[in-house]
Amino acid sequence: MSKKIVVITGSPRKHGNSFAMTDAFIKAAEAKGHTVTRFDAAFKKVGGCHACETCYSTGKACTFDDDFNTVAPAILEADALVFTMPVYWYSIPAQIKGVIDRIYSMVVGGKDISGKECALIACCEEDDLSVMDGVRIPLERTCALNKWKMVGEVLVPGVLNVGDIDKTDGCQKAAALADAI
Repeated sequence: MSKKIVVITGSPRKHGNSFAMTDAFIKAAEAKGHTVTRFDAAFKKVGGCHACETCYSTGKACTFDDDFNTVAPAILEADALVFTMPVYWYSIPAQIKGVIDRIYSMVVGGKDISGKECALIACCEEDDLSVMDGVRIPLERTCALNKWKMVGEVLVPGVLNVGDIDKTDGCQKAAALADAI
């Protein structure tokens, strides 16, 4: 069954390691007949949530009109969300955190976002997988709160420089993640 997948990236490096895994996932997902919409958060203007709770009062997800309002309709229509990112300072990078926080607007706005599938693709410089707990755990909790099904995680440690991902099986694992959706 063909699904609508929204991929949200958090890296500012267009040719970086997480982008390489993102590209491998997208290629595999499209080959399976899925429709993929990609949103590169680092190249958009998405601010943090203002907690004003006026979500959808203007017909858009957020009354503070920025690029989040271009991805919000795609998120609502998506069958699956895939978040891809490098790990910065043991946490979710700011470039993608604003998007994740602004999903709150859909909850406040009374939109039913339950039942979606979700996946995580992440990499980090250090060799210790626990470095990615600051990304993995918040995303898993976000899935639980929103009643999404976490279908898979590709976590690749030990990559920093552009091209380091090619020395791992990260791109193959990212492509295989398309089988889980």
